[in-house]
Amino acid sequence: MRRSILTLSLMVLAVAACGRGDGTLTRIKNDGNGPDEFTVLPTGPLQTPQTYNALPAPTPGGVNLVDSNPRAEGVAALGGSLAAPVPGSVGAGDGGLVNHTGRFGVTPGVRQELAVEDAQTRRRHGRVNIFNIGPNDDYTDAYKKQWLDSQAEQSRMTRSGVITPSAPPPE
Repeated sequence: MRRSILTLSLMVLAVAACGRGDGTLTRIKNDGNGPDEFTVLPTGPLQTPQTYNALPAPTPGGVNLVDSNPRAEGVAALGGSLAAPVPGSVGAGDGGLVNHTGRFGVTPGVRQELAVEDAQTRRRHGRVNIFNIGPNDDYTDAYKKQWLDSQAEQSRMTRSGVITPSAPPPE
C-alpha cells in the first residue's frame, strides 16, 4: 500500500513538473517534423468556375486562384500602401532618415554576422542544462546577463537629470 502511494505521488509530481502554469512560451525553436503553424495562409472560399473548359493552365509555384494576393492583403491589413517602394529600397520620405542612421558607417552583411554570433552564443550557453530540467529556452539561457532592468535604468536616468516622460510602469 505504501509503495503504491509513493509511486502515485512521484507520478503526479513528474507530470506537474512538466508544466509551467503561467502560459509563457519557453521553447522558441521548432525541432519537430510537424507543420509550422506560421506558414499556413488562410485562403478565400473555393469558387466554382463558370465553365470547366475555361480554366487556366496549372502553374507550379504560381498564384492560387483563391489567394487573391496575400502580400497585398497583409499590407492593407497593417495600414500600408501598395504604392510603397519594394522591400530593400528606400522611399522618398525616408532618405534623410537612412542617411542620418548611416552617418557613422554601415557594416555590410551585418545580419549574417549577427546570426553566426547568435548561434555561437546559444551553443556556448545552451549546454548548461543538458537534461532540460525545468522551463528554459536558448535565448533566456544565453542572454539573461544582458537583460536591461527597466526600473533601475529609469531611476538612474532620473537621478542624472534626464526627463523620462514615457517611463515603464512599475512591475
